[in-house]
Amino acid sequence: MLVHQILNSKGEGAVICVKPSALISEVSQILAEKRIGGVIVSKDGKKIAGILSERDIVRSLALRGADCLLEKVDEMMTRNPVCCAKGDSADDVLKRMTDGRFRHMPVVEKGELIGIVTIGDVVKARLTELSMEKEALEGMIMGH
Repeated sequence: MLVHQILNSKGEGAVICVKPSALISEVSQILAEKRIGGVIVSKDGKKIAGILSERDIVRSLALRGADCLLEKVDEMMTRNPVCCAKGDSADDVLKRMTDGRFRHMPVVEKGELIGIVTIGDVVKARLTELSMEKEALEGMIMGH
């Protein structure tokens, strides 16, 4: 399965982007309201400046306390996040996420943001693929 197939199965939901100047408290509210684990940081919604996840915020809270909620996103975000392309395989994306210990990967085309895949998206796609393979093999064995 390829990244573009995963994006297609997710539907047309917009990628949630925040500006680098947004406050961490504002992003925390967005994450909670949208029930998502990360946001793309971008001035224009196309060029990626970074990524900020709930893990980043929790780590900062643990190390520095609630004062970090008053910081700007560009002070806490991960710069130059690992990205993938529409033609990348789900297995490759899953390996990169696992090796890098992160759960969100922007999808870019010609240097611009076109989507985001999460580890949950990739696992779901892979499980669907395995289920279809299982059914096909069972059908072959049963002579259907």
